[in-house]
Amino acid sequence: MRIAPRRIARGLLGVALGALAFTACKKDVIIDQSGGEIALTWSPAGVSAVNGVPGAAITSAINNKMSGQAPAPLGKDTWEHAQRLYKNYQNVPLWLTGDGIDKARAGALLYAIDDATSDGLRLDGYPLQQLGAAIDAVTSAAKPTADQLANVDVMLTATYVALGEDLMKGQVDPKGFNQSWFISQKEEKVDSALFRSLRAEELNRAIAQMRPVDSTYNSLREQLATYRKYAEKGWPKVPAGKTLKAGMSDSPERINALVSRLSAEGFELGATSPTADSQKVADTTHKTDTAQAAAPAPAASSNVFTKAMSAAVSEYQSRHNMAVTGTLTPETVDALNVTPEVRAAQIAANLERFRWMPRALGERYIMVNVPAFKVAAYDSGRKTLEMKVIVGMEYEGRATPVFADSMEYVVFRPYWNVTPTIQATEFANKSPEQMAAGGYEYYKDGGVTRIRQVPGPKNALGLVKFLFPNDFNIYLHDTPNDELFKKDVRAFSHGCIRLEKPDEMAAYVLGWDMDRVHAAMNGSDNKTITLPRKIPVYITYFTTYVNDDGKLYFGNDLYKRDSDLVDKVMPGAILPADFLRAARALHTKAEEWAGKQAE
Repeated sequence: MRIAPRRIARGLLGVALGALAFTACKKDVIIDQSGGEIALTWSPAGVSAVNGVPGAAITSAINNKMSGQAPAPLGKDTWEHAQRLYKNYQNVPLWLTGDGIDKARAGALLYAIDDATSDGLRLDGYPLQQLGAAIDAVTSAAKPTADQLANVDVMLTATYVALGEDLMKGQVDPKGFNQSWFISQKEEKVDSALFRSLRAEELNRAIAQMRPVDSTYNSLREQLATYRKYAEKGWPKVPAGKTLKAGMSDSPERINALVSRLSAEGFELGATSPTADSQKVADTTHKTDTAQAAAPAPAASSNVFTKAMSAAVSEYQSRHNMAVTGTLTPETVDALNVTPEVRAAQIAANLERFRWMPRALGERYIMVNVPAFKVAAYDSGRKTLEMKVIVGMEYEGRATPVFADSMEYVVFRPYWNVTPTIQATEFANKSPEQMAAGGYEYYKDGGVTRIRQVPGPKNALGLVKFLFPNDFNIYLHDTPNDELFKKDVRAFSHGCIRLEKPDEMAAYVLGWDMDRVHAAMNGSDNKTITLPRKIPVYITYFTTYVNDDGKLYFGNDLYKRDSDLVDKVMPGAILPADFLRAARALHTKAEEWAGKQAE
């Protein structure tokens, strides 16, 4: 289905950053996801002097700095957010007390910078070295100057703004990286969140709430730590060779490399001797609850590709969205030979995609993850329904885009109105007999002759479709081709999304029992039901995710959207040593301040 967007996700994302990551807000508190309160009672000290330097002189110096250009590496957008934040407080210092730097609040920010490395954020966008130098200049001087005090305040503010915006919106603009991402964000909501969070007495908690407060997001952060460990150790490469099924033999070197490679990522093989052919694998699950890379497996004792090895390969295939055969195919070898650095960057890329999402998804909502070929429905934050889906093929504009809108209608026993593009390309040479056999008929639409398929069991939309009006003409629907759900890779549609259990989806969105749903599916033709309440629908593209079983899965990047993004986030996934040292130095400084305060 060709994409000709004119309008972006009506209204759903307007509340996205306004809700921040908070589940609820009162006037003077933030209620975090656990139900705890964060008081919003802080305000700038408004000191008359800092270490004998007049406050007015510091404010004047801040004003001069903020009137100039953004210091590298800060971008124009970040600098403008910082300018608006200072303007909100009349350019008074935000990180100073009468004794100098407010070590408790500045320390909370320094901890947050180091903690943000777990989010896969690139550190080269923050003025870490300049910030460290500014702190040292103030703390080492017997009497710092107004310019030095203003400089450290501005560096802290700019770093806070940059970090907050990155946690809330991500570091990469999806429009520039072939993501087909049409979920928009609101710049003014970023300012509101930055103002509000700065007022928190517990600044560390407020900053943490800026990131997506989501169990899957946090699980991916843990997995990133695990794959960084794998990258430190590396894993062996499996040599190319013949396709292997259980019981077949190959060179000991290739078998040993396979065993070592699977073990290095935590896939347990059980016994690897030829006698294992008559045994079941005790446990082929991937240990995901540890940040330590698995120790290398002992060398295989023969040249046989055993059933135990085949079972481990099956587990690996299932976790990488490949056909699960237990056969060591060239495709499987290629996947095994992807480096741990790239796998870590894939995780970081999907953490970034999470940051592109709205924070408030709704009380009830539906989310499709295209690379997983799954859709789930949620109620009060709890998954209540999940099923397989079939998505669009990647050719001739049929790829399913990423967007959000609100479901409004359910149509039972619908017509399928063939789009002009499909009519021109797929129906031009159909004979009248073929048209009749398929249940197709001509009709007039605004004077134009169109084709539609009559309702019934042959209809391409099945017995029910779910409409959330959007610019892409994408919707959810039933299908008469249930056999396709048995495929591991399910990209067969023109862009719309076919449901494995459409009756259960209808029961969820309408609040009906199954008898009533089935009666409607076998009742009157083309009957439209308006939902009692609109339900947000999110069509997403996450190529790594953690399932309910707690295991990490690498989805099928069927639209080839990972490559450029993975390259872009690689320096956040595997941190360059100099930036990592700078972040650790700031962390150490915060610890030093905390120790002195505790004395």
